[in-house]
Amino acid sequence: MGMGVKIRVWGDFALFSRPELKVERCSYDVMTPSAARGILDAVYWHPGLKWVVDKIYVRKPIRFTSVRRNEVKSKVLASSVLQAYNGGDKPLCISSKEEIVQRASLLLCDVEYVIEAHFEMTDRANASDNPGKFKDIVMRRLRRGECFHTPYFGCREFPAHFRLWEEETVPTAYDDVEEKDLGLMLFDMDYSDPEQIQPMFFRAVMRRGVLDLRNCEVMR
Repeated sequence: MGMGVKIRVWGDFALFSRPELKVERCSYDVMTPSAARGILDAVYWHPGLKWVVDKIYVRKPIRFTSVRRNEVKSKVLASSVLQAYNGGDKPLCISSKEEIVQRASLLLCDVEYVIEAHFEMTDRANASDNPGKFKDIVMRRLRRGECFHTPYFGCREFPAHFRLWEEETVPTAYDDVEEKDLGLMLFDMDYSDPEQIQPMFFRAVMRRGVLDLRNCEVMR
């Protein structure tokens, strides 16, 4: 077992996309474990450690808002870029009105969570790496607000603020709600076969505002 830490994260909007809804984006009710891990990796990533999310505390009431965003239907082809690079007369922009579509997105607004997590050492750690050293680095970075890149809530356009949570207890927006079933939710992606990356799901049940991810049953 590695060393644990609690991080408060908050922001104006979040979009933890449901993978089953491809075109119109729709967020899950709460942050996914993989999004929480992404925030931790943004604060401190090292090949010698692996973040494991234990709990997600929902600090603000779950509220949705609908926005319409301009999205592009297609991408510039790599073959076109290569032809243009080699002197070919290929346009390298997407400008036609047919390519730009307005799509509705169902976002979460005014979100705040506390992520409780620990890290485990990996076999890529070198001789000088140890849990105490990593813990010191992580705590220092959290207190200073340092990160490798800005953490975000599901989409890069929705940045997440973060700070170390130093209090013993974590009050939630649902302290008096015994149980709230959020249905099947994306847990993480299984990268064991790089040729076929598989999504993993779990039954998300929020108890008194807390999603406990320890020992949860993961389905592929």
